[in-house]
Amino acid sequence: VQLVESGGGLVQTGGSLRLSCATSGIIFSLSTMGWYQQAPGQQRELVALISGGGTTNDRDSVKDRFTISRDNGNITVYLQMNSLKPEDTGVYYCTATPLRLGATRPWGQGTRVTVSR
Repeated sequence: VQLVESGGGLVQTGGSLRLSCATSGIIFSLSTMGWYQQAPGQQRELVALISGGGTTNDRDSVKDRFTISRDNGNITVYLQMNSLKPEDTGVYYCTATPLRLGATRPWGQGTRVTVSR
């Protein structure tokens, strides 16, 4: 299993970024995919989820600003981040909910997002 994030960077407050997570080794079309944020000095927290069928669930603080989407043909999940705020700063990780009970949850290496004031 391999998850590879890209698209992070430095952006000013109010700017936008689009994160991508390319996957391999999972049954992507059946997998619930997620993005997590690890802010400096904080634990990793859920940002958004998208099921295999396209149902999404977003953290309250990112509603109306971030959009998670997926492309089953390209086995890639995206996170469109608009109206970025300094509190959005952190490392963003892609993950897949395992289909098999007891299997290890895979994580990507993360992509860093820094929002300046």
